Amino acid sequence: MKVLVIGATGTIGSAVASALERSHRVVKASRSGPVKVDLEDPSSLDALLAEVPDLDAVVCCAASGPLVDLASAADDEFAAGVRGKLLGQVALARRAVRHIRDGGSVTLTGGTFSAPLAGGSLGALINSGLEGFVGNVAGELPRSLRINLISPGWIKESLEGMGADSAEGTPVSEVARAYVEAVEGTVQGQTIRP
Repeated sequence: MKVLVIGATGTIGSAVASALERSHRVVKASRSGPVKVDLEDPSSLDALLAEVPDLDAVVCCAASGPLVDLASAADDEFAAGVRGKLLGQVALARRAVRHIRDGGSVTLTGGTFSAPLAGGSLGALINSGLEGFVGNVAGELPRSLRINLISPGWIKESLEGMGADSAEGTPVSEVARAYVEAVEGTVQGQTIRP
């Protein structure tokens, strides 16, 4: 298959791209790589999908949302988070379904908090929105297209990089395996928590 991985320079994205490259042709895109895209700029999504034809799958690992304090965060901080991680991925999915081949797939990235997290209200809002979107849009897709959401918790390697206890983190290789299964498998409209 020909698979576009957006966010291919990040911790998850680079692991997903490497795992997919074992069996598929992977096009890596990011804000800073040679193939450029920015989820917050819909025209860059249009340009990317026009530049990379004949796709079988689109995987988005680029989305991140900051931890913000509910009481002190400005409205524009919340709006920026929603615009990037939620609306950016929705815009990508809407465009991708017009460009991928019959039977292809779109895989988006959410997140999971095992318990309420200080500063996590924005992330919870975004992740719940993505789950609702994916679950519903799965029933609307034409041409046997599929869409799924990978919703990992903390990544072991990210926690290590932050100097935090990594015992509760999931190894990035395990998370990458969930993306590969979503691309290669038959699941549809699911939120997958590796």
